[in-house]
Formats: sequence, C-alpha cells, structure tokens
Amino acid sequence: MAEALLVQPDKAFIRRVVAAGGGDLKKCMQCGTCSAVCELAPEGAPFPRRQMLEAQWGLKERVLSDPAIWLCHYCGDCTARCPRGARPGDVMGALRREAIRHYAVPGWLGAAVASPRALLALLLLPVLVFAAIAAWAPKGEPTAEMEFANLFPIPVMEALFFSVSGLAVVLFAAGLARFIRGLRAAGHDGPILRGLVPALGEILAHSRFAKCREHADQRLGHLLTLWGFIGLGVVGTAVGIGSMAGLLRTPLPIAHPLKILANLAAAVILIGVLMLLVNRLRDPARRAAATYFDWFFLSVLAGVVVTGIAAELLRLAQAPVMYAVYFVHLVLIFALLLYAPYSKFAHLVYRTAAMAARR
Repeated sequence: MAEALLVQPDKAFIRRVVAAGGGDLKKCMQCGTCSAVCELAPEGAPFPRRQMLEAQWGLKERVLSDPAIWLCHYCGDCTARCPRGARPGDVMGALRREAIRHYAVPGWLGAAVASPRALLALLLLPVLVFAAIAAWAPKGEPTAEMEFANLFPIPVMEALFFSVSGLAVVLFAAGLARFIRGLRAAGHDGPILRGLVPALGEILAHSRFAKCREHADQRLGHLLTLWGFIGLGVVGTAVGIGSMAGLLRTPLPIAHPLKILANLAAAVILIGVLMLLVNRLRDPARRAAATYFDWFFLSVLAGVVVTGIAAELLRLAQAPVMYAVYFVHLVLIFALLLYAPYSKFAHLVYRTAAMAARR
C-alpha cells in the first residue's frame, strides 16, 4: 500500500508564486499537454505538469528542491499549447525566482532584491560608498588631462571591487550549498562534480535552447549576453591584477588588446541585451508576464554597458560630465556584482548545479 502524504500547503508561498508571474496557476487542470510538448523534459521525469501540481498545493520545499524547475528554459512551447491558458512557463519562472529567494544567504537580502520597494535602498549603498571615495579617499597629484582616477583613485577602486566580487562569490557559495542540501534531502543524490563539465558545456553553447520552437530566437540574445559578460569579466580581472602588480596603467590606450577586447565584449552584450528586450517587448503576453525581478538584472546590466561606453567616449572628448556618468557606471557595477546571487544572474549558478545533478 502506498505511503500516505500529508499535504500542508504553504499559502504564503502560493501567493508569492501567483504574484511573481504565476497568476494563472489555478487554471491548470493536469491534462499533461505541457509535459507532452516540452522538448527539454527528459522522458523519465517530464515537466512541468508535476511542478504545476506541487505549486498549486503549496508544497514549497518539495518543488523548490526539484532540479526540473532549472531544466526549463522558458521557451514558451508549453504556454503556447496549454488549453486552459495556465501559462506553465511563467509558473516555472516564478518557481525559479522563489528558489533563489528561498536559498539566499542572507535571506533578507534575497527578498530585498526581489522587491521594487527596496530598490532605492539597494542603490543608496553604492551611492554613499562612491560619494565617500570621491570626497575623502587619498588622491595623488591631478593629471594634466581629466581622468577618472582624479576622483576615484585606482588602488582604492581595485581593492573595493575585488572585495565586492569576493563577497559575491562567498554569498553564491552559501546559497548553492543550501540548494545542494535541498537536492540531496529530496533524493537527488547524483554526483554533481561528474556532471559539471558537460553541464557547463551545454550552458556555454546554449544547446538546449536549440530545441525550443516557440521562442527559438531568444537563444542568440542569451548567448551574446553571456559571452559578452564573460569577456568583460576576464578583462576586468586581468586589468585589476595587472594594475596591482604594476604591469598595467589605466586607463589603457584605445589600441591596447585588452581595451579592444573590452569594447568588443561591451558591444556584444549591448546587442544581446537589445535582442532580449525587443523579443520581450514585441510579445504582448511575455511583456505582460514580465515582473520586476525579470527586469532588474537586465536593466542593471544594460545600464552598466551604456554608461561604460558613454563614460569612455566622454573621457576621450574631455567633457567634464564624464565624472557624473562614470559615477553612475560605478554604482551600477557595484549593484550588478553584489546583488548577483539574488538576481536573475543566479540562474547561471543554480541551473548549472541542477543540470549536473540531473545527469
């Protein structure tokens, strides 16, 4: 005889899923069409039918520890073919947002990044940090030309951003450890390290996106954004280490290989972000389903790229407004890095772990 399951629904969780884009969750009648049409769902463990049911019942711990919510890439095939208009793709997206919030360390920061009411407070921190640096950080002799280092000393900025990046890595690791413990407790005990390399290969190539039919065009936008971000990360790390070691002096000449790579990566990100924005805005259903959480990371990333390009051009033109634009650029970079473990950027980390575990 099958073991009885005592259902104890988490009503607050159901309300958050509904508010986070799963507003049509209750329309699901468990027909199974979504699982039948999904090209990404493995044969032995199809989704999202079961996850829709668990979300309806408020089984928070059970559904948030299911790697299947991360195997979904929100291609929209299931939503387009749902006979009840339950939008299972949006529900899976809402579950991913809840998972990031659930496993976040500290939890209050995960909730803050997901809330539009906390946006000003989140941005106020870097504003105060960079205002203090500009006002009080020790500076060398001003250069003949206007340079950003005249207000933001390079050693101070390097120490700050390496510290912020290190803190973000630690926070990511803490959240990921909680997520893996959740996977293990739910019975998903596959060897993650063994599946890590092939999972990373799939993500770097976005090969699973190739199976999507409804929104196949989003693959290129995601690929460009990902690889552009990787390029900027490599350049930023190399320049920071080289500068601290005395091997490089910033700002780099416009023809320096690292500067060329940085500008190419910025252009690639900008194209990718614009493609994602256009795809989202031209689809009324996807536009209506998009939440603040969906927009936060994309908007901050776009802001970093646009202000970075503008600051560089204004510096070359020696326009005094370059300092104000660079200040905004720094604030957005700080927010992008520090809040990455709680934004949509966290998809990269949790999805990699889930794909490796499922393998």
